[in-house]
Amino acid sequence: MLSVGLTGGIGSGKSEVSRLLVERGALLIDADRIAREVVEPGTPGLAAVVEAFGDDILTADGTLDRPKLGSIVFADSDKLATLNTIVHPLVGARSAELQKSAGPDSVVVHDVPLLAENGLAPLYDLVVVVDTSTETQLDRLTRLRGMSEEDARARMAAQATREKRLAVADVVIDNDVSLDRLREQVDQVWDDLVRRARTASK
Repeated sequence: MLSVGLTGGIGSGKSEVSRLLVERGALLIDADRIAREVVEPGTPGLAAVVEAFGDDILTADGTLDRPKLGSIVFADSDKLATLNTIVHPLVGARSAELQKSAGPDSVVVHDVPLLAENGLAPLYDLVVVVDTSTETQLDRLTRLRGMSEEDARARMAAQATREKRLAVADVVIDNDVSLDRLREQVDQVWDDLVRRARTASK
């Protein structure tokens, strides 16, 4: 089995790369999705978040108001650190459970947005970074996701710099390109990952 850490800045197109890898046969463990699961109503995770940030971060039906919480933590690094201290251990434990279910020749791709920020590169056999310019990130966030430029820049600033992400990369996928060129890169990376997984299982 090969354990791959996949990361990239917000708006880099990491989700598209993970989708293409799944199409080719990867087992995806999505940290963002798991992070949502561990703070669903009734979970210890949500109770801990409410204790730290108050009832105001809940919607009327008792679910987490993500935009409200996001506006709080992305404007305050201490509050972001508090949230990460609650959520990350829960995500890590659930990710480990899912990886145990993988077969010996599997390529397990962990989609981890904050891999560089949290020094997680050593946890994986290989780190793949989806890289794009800050200009492209900003354009995608404002044009495709409808964020204000101020909000988009705050989200980008809360993450690692492009240089810090590239410093932990074993493989870089350039996503300042067309979708066809992106697919070609993913094909090449996938072939390499499959070879590595087979070698690791021998």
